[in-house]
Amino acid sequence: MMDVFAFLFSTTVLAAAVRMATPLIFASLGGLFSERAGIINIALEGIMLTGAFSAMLVTSFVGNPWVGLVGAVITGAMMALIHAVVCIRYHANHVVSGTAINIFAGGLTVFLLRLVFNVAGTSPAVPRIPAVRLPLVADIPWIGPVLGQQNIMVYVAVALVFVSWFVLFKTVWGLRLRSVGEHPKAADTVGVNVFVMRYTALALSGALAGLGGAYLSIAHLSRFGDQMTAGRGFIALAAMIFGKWNPIGAMGAALFFGYADALQMRLQEVGIPSQFVSMLPYVLTMVALAGFIGRATPPKALGKPYTKE
Repeated sequence: MMDVFAFLFSTTVLAAAVRMATPLIFASLGGLFSERAGIINIALEGIMLTGAFSAMLVTSFVGNPWVGLVGAVITGAMMALIHAVVCIRYHANHVVSGTAINIFAGGLTVFLLRLVFNVAGTSPAVPRIPAVRLPLVADIPWIGPVLGQQNIMVYVAVALVFVSWFVLFKTVWGLRLRSVGEHPKAADTVGVNVFVMRYTALALSGALAGLGGAYLSIAHLSRFGDQMTAGRGFIALAAMIFGKWNPIGAMGAALFFGYADALQMRLQEVGIPSQFVSMLPYVLTMVALAGFIGRATPPKALGKPYTKE
């Protein structure tokens, strides 16, 4: 029994779970800001993918991964604003718009990878954002190997969770954002500009999802791979729902799904067929949602177009 426990909860698996959860945390925060404003952001997958590509591309040309990170943020925000214009200005179906962006992003990144680098599948290696060692935390038994030496972006993601919670629930801006997602007409009546709030929320959503993509290409790895997000944008949406549209809850759900991802890699090492264990994160996502989504209450105006009278 102890051997099974040691296998399932070894520091190696838990440290990998934190790494795997990081892009999900970024993207789920992005989805949370968008949906709190009333806009369904199915496009997270495509935004993450373009963010990953942009981070690699800028880093390749400039040689500095921090500049690449800025490129991912800008690209993510621009992609999200396309979604915003289509949904807010033209009242398009949010799911259809997001799906179109996901398809577009998949084709665009493959095309640009061939055009710029003349390669298919994987880009050349680029400099990475480094890992850091936290002196006090790293020396704590068991906790140190898990949390004491991770990539800088891991700590940024955790910090942003608490910043997002504070902004959403403890500031006037957060109150206005939530009111736009719950009852836009009432918010408009008291002077809140519904359209500005929604555009701002979408830009912030895209920037955060872009950071999640950048983590994959210039922090976790040092290159871009075709379709490297591998459904993480959709899992991030599941984490957001599982976390009840709360940043801290979303982080907990992201860690759960990150653990599933880390565990499937460990199971491959002991001889279990890779085709089976690779399904584990997605199966757990569906099981979690099937048992939980009926009890989750989204913002009341989610997915509904608003027209100013």
